[in-house]
Amino acid sequence: MVIMNAIFIVTVHLCSDLMAKRKEEHFLSPENAKRPRQEDLDDCDPDDDEDECAGSLTNGTSTLTAAEVGIIESIQLKNFMCHSMLGPFKFGSNVNFVVGNNGSGKSAVLTALIVGLGGKAVATNRGSSLKGFVKDGQNSADITITLRNRGDDAFKASVYGDCITVKQHISVDGSRSYKLKSSSGAVVSTKKDELTAILDHFNIQVDNPVSVLTQEMSKQFLQSKNEGDKYKFFMKATQLEQMKEDYSYIMETKERTKEQINQGEERLSELKRQCLEKEERFQSIAGLSTMKTNLEYLKHEMAWAVVNEIEKQLNAIRDNIKIGEDRAARLDRKMEEQQVKLNEAENKYKNIQDKLEEISQETNARAPECMALKAEVTARKRAYNEAEVLYNRSLNEYRALKKDDEQLCKRIEELKKSTDQSLEPERLERQKKISCLKERVKSLHDQENTVNQDIEQFQQAIEKDKEEYARIKREELDVTNILNYNQRQLKELKDSKTDRLKRFGPHVPALLEAIDDAYRQGRFAYKPVGPLGACIHPRDPEHALAIESCLKGLLQAYCCHNHADERVLQSLMRRFYSPGTSRPQIIVSEFRNEMYDIRSRAAYHPEFPTVLTALEIDSAVVANSLIDMRGIETVLLIKNNSVARAVMQSQKPPKNCREAFTADGDQVFAQRYYSSEHTRPRFLTRDVDSEISDLENEVENKKAQIVNLQQHLSALEKDIKRNEEFLKRCQLRYKELQMKIRKNISEIRELENIEEHQSVDIATLEDEAQENKNKMKMVEKNMEQQEENMKHLKNQKIEAENKYDTIKSIINQLSEQADPLKDELNLADSEVDNQKRGKQHYEEKQKEHLETLNKKKRELDLKEKELQEKMSQARQICPERIEVQKSASILDKEINRLRQRIQAEHASHGDREEIMRQYQEARETYLDLDNKVRTLKRFIKLLEEIMTHRYKTYQQFRRCLTLRCKLYFDNLLSQRAYCGKMNFDHKNETLTISVQPGEGNKVAFNDMRALSGGERSFSTVCFILSLWSIAESPFRCLDEFDVYMDMVNRRIAMDMILKMADSQRFRQFILLTPQSMSSLPSSKLIRILRMSDPERGQSTLPFRPVTQGEDDDQS
Repeated sequence: MVIMNAIFIVTVHLCSDLMAKRKEEHFLSPENAKRPRQEDLDDCDPDDDEDECAGSLTNGTSTLTAAEVGIIESIQLKNFMCHSMLGPFKFGSNVNFVVGNNGSGKSAVLTALIVGLGGKAVATNRGSSLKGFVKDGQNSADITITLRNRGDDAFKASVYGDCITVKQHISVDGSRSYKLKSSSGAVVSTKKDELTAILDHFNIQVDNPVSVLTQEMSKQFLQSKNEGDKYKFFMKATQLEQMKEDYSYIMETKERTKEQINQGEERLSELKRQCLEKEERFQSIAGLSTMKTNLEYLKHEMAWAVVNEIEKQLNAIRDNIKIGEDRAARLDRKMEEQQVKLNEAENKYKNIQDKLEEISQETNARAPECMALKAEVTARKRAYNEAEVLYNRSLNEYRALKKDDEQLCKRIEELKKSTDQSLEPERLERQKKISCLKERVKSLHDQENTVNQDIEQFQQAIEKDKEEYARIKREELDVTNILNYNQRQLKELKDSKTDRLKRFGPHVPALLEAIDDAYRQGRFAYKPVGPLGACIHPRDPEHALAIESCLKGLLQAYCCHNHADERVLQSLMRRFYSPGTSRPQIIVSEFRNEMYDIRSRAAYHPEFPTVLTALEIDSAVVANSLIDMRGIETVLLIKNNSVARAVMQSQKPPKNCREAFTADGDQVFAQRYYSSEHTRPRFLTRDVDSEISDLENEVENKKAQIVNLQQHLSALEKDIKRNEEFLKRCQLRYKELQMKIRKNISEIRELENIEEHQSVDIATLEDEAQENKNKMKMVEKNMEQQEENMKHLKNQKIEAENKYDTIKSIINQLSEQADPLKDELNLADSEVDNQKRGKQHYEEKQKEHLETLNKKKRELDLKEKELQEKMSQARQICPERIEVQKSASILDKEINRLRQRIQAEHASHGDREEIMRQYQEARETYLDLDNKVRTLKRFIKLLEEIMTHRYKTYQQFRRCLTLRCKLYFDNLLSQRAYCGKMNFDHKNETLTISVQPGEGNKVAFNDMRALSGGERSFSTVCFILSLWSIAESPFRCLDEFDVYMDMVNRRIAMDMILKMADSQRFRQFILLTPQSMSSLPSSKLIRILRMSDPERGQSTLPFRPVTQGEDDDQS
């Protein structure tokens, strides 16, 4: 293991050397480089190698005329993205412009270049999966890329030749495969590792934004305002990020190696211990006689050590007996205290029970009176409301008649004063019309009264029907609940015909199987027993309902021996009972093979059995649990209800009998009687077919009852709807009548208000006035009678309400008194049960303790006899007693070990050489491992020194690249008379770029965010060209670099790119732009590939090269 660690560390060391070597780059300076500013030079520490930094900034020109390895010669796409066929087409070795309108496929070429050379789909910013690049409706896509492979730096020139063709096949499911072909077309390899080796050899990095800058990445970079993103862009472009990650990985590997060295040191301590044991064995050969003497002395000590231990055991037993006698006395006192508490709890229970019975009897006695008074209050209220309506109606009529009388008197007075008789005919006509209108008003009032009475009748009918509907709806709900319960019980009974256990729940058979499996696996100390209802059987079937009413939920309970078994059973139940549903009760009680002796506390009656004697119980565990939890030995079963009342209430209950149950399931106490909610047994019935038949009949009856109730509800709904329609019509009729009355009254008033001096028939008006007065007297007399009747009814209503409130208040007070008493009764009942169990617990504890105490006393007698025997044996071995400090077990081990050594010495007395050889081997193994661990520690220390040195070199390398990038950036900006500044913060990993357009104040630099779109794009191009100058790659790809530039900035940026390309003819430049590029100068180094717009039905998009003068073989 340690040797492997050493090899691993050496490998890490070599990897660090390779990492440093592959980061070496060739630095080229642009022409007309400016003198670096002072703030740029400040980034280099004065202690760094100034010659190295200065050397990296020297000007130089390329001696190569064209690139020989790594550039792209051609590319062809098939079924890629939305294009059926692109290419094949060739690129020039220096500058290539791919121009065309949007949608012509420019970005598809760049995306295919990234994906075809092994890049991930997310690196293209065009999709998250390769399957997204397959054209819709096609099964696959193909990318074919040809790389140049000439000259001295060619990759496996004898195998691949002058070019390497990379063909990638992408399936519609997202998988891809490679074929690497030679210049002759032969397939050389299909492995991704071979492609990775080729890319590493050519230094091609498709995921480096300096090598390939996609349109989306360019847009993000142009719009990014985060200085950290610019810094990450710089680090990734210069591969400094990869160097930093490699350094971190080596340091992590070194720490893991240190941990393994620590493990070797632990192994070293184990080898040292083994070596010492071998050395001890080697040295023990000469001490044989000494060992025999020591053996005899150890035997003497052993004899008296046994005597000492027996004496200690005797003392311990005597102490335990004394403690046990004290504990027995404490248990006696506890039992006496428990008996006192039990008596107090029983007295308290009886007192509360008596109070509750008195309240219950008084409440039941007052209930009929309360119902009668409530009905009387309702009737009185209705009568009073009707009388009040009649009185108000008469009052309104009286007021109207009084107003008419006033108007008639006033009119008669006016007519008497009038002397002009010229308009007598018109007056008579008007009087006649007024009389006719009044008759009509009277008729309308009669109709209004009739309609109002109809409205009241319909309202009362609707209210009565709604009350009846609510009552029937409640009755239907109750019947439905009973039906659902009967249907569930019927299903359980039918299931129990095949499996009786399903009566206790649908999950019980599966739960019992799980309990059996867990018991076989040893998870239970004792197998749990249950459900208890399955373990008991009524001797008399007529007692089944009474027994179920007594035991209730205990029939579904389970018994466990201890709490550990209870926890296991709880975990099993959680599988079958979902959270929120009720689970069977678990009773924890120590399992006994014999039933409790209950003769002194069991109830007895010569004619009626107890629940205990009425049952056949399968095991003592079940019987004891039911005795503990329910006291079944004190509960009598009396079939007849009246006999049960006579036995329990008419005379003193039998001895030890607390309660009794009837064949109907009713519960009978000495002072109260509770009826059962159930009519048939659910768990303990034997005649299942009869129960099923009865339940089926009852289910059918309930269904028929529900149908009848639903029909009644439907009829009530129709009546309510019909009455509501009639009520609505009457209300509309009532409004129409009121409108007609108001209209006629208005006409009468208009006719009466006409001021004319006409002769009128005063006698007619006086007759009408007299008739109106007679009506007023009749209405007034009627009002007096109605008012007297209304006062009488109001007094009766108030008197009935007072009586009802009084009796209701008394019942509420009784109920309020009973609620806390019920809670106290339950608590008292629980307290009685707890005290009984507590008393029984202490009785059992006392019994067990006395048995243990007697056992200890017998053990004391035996130990005293044993002590005499051992002392006699010890005196025979060693007459004088020896003071022994060690225990007999330790002495026994030493004697056995010494005997084994003596035997081993005798056995190996003639093989001393073997012992010496084992000792030498152990010593050599220990020394060898110790030497290796020391060597590795020194090696780790040396590795730390090397890594420290290399990290300093990395920092120096980073400073040089930073300085060069600043100088190139400043030089490129100066071509447009711009001033710029780049601030690198390597600690916070940020890059701040400030640019000042024009020749203004050079101190007032602006952040790039303050520039226009064209200025910012030009500055970004300068930054990218600066990175191009300091980073190595055989080709550079730039997508829509001039998208945000105006014509001036675009022309300047183009000149800068062409100028750099001319100075770096050994590199290939691929520039994608929607511009026509028609203004470019004619040159053999420039190739323009113009992509035509796709036509309908076109499957291949041709590239039309503008300049074909360049000969790739000669460039």
